[in-house]
Amino acid sequence: MLTPVRIGLYRMCGFKIGKGCFIGMKCYLDDLCVDKIIIGNNVTISYGVYFACHGRKQEHNMIVIKDGAYIGMRTSITARHDIEIGENAVIGAMALVNKSVPAGTTAVGVPCRVIDKGC
Repeated sequence: MLTPVRIGLYRMCGFKIGKGCFIGMKCYLDDLCVDKIIIGNNVTISYGVYFACHGRKQEHNMIVIKDGAYIGMRTSITARHDIEIGENAVIGAMALVNKSVPAGTTAVGVPCRVIDKGC
């Protein structure tokens, strides 16, 4: 019930979020980089996911989540360089995403690695 309100507030802050998305509670979208996070349509971002577009002595980099992607709970996405999670990709719970993940694949672990290349 509160998901549309939560997404509406993120959009009001300037984040680019597509249609039909779910963003769970206790997620952190890097508030210094509202122009660097792009979330496509029909994306599911589970509870407690952390997006960091920058770090100490590091440039601000893009995080792009393509249409239909699923991000498991408590995943951390840290962009030391531009990161793209491909269309319909699945990221397992509690993964550390520090590089791009191809479309249609499943990635898990710390740091994440592709375990299933899909169809």
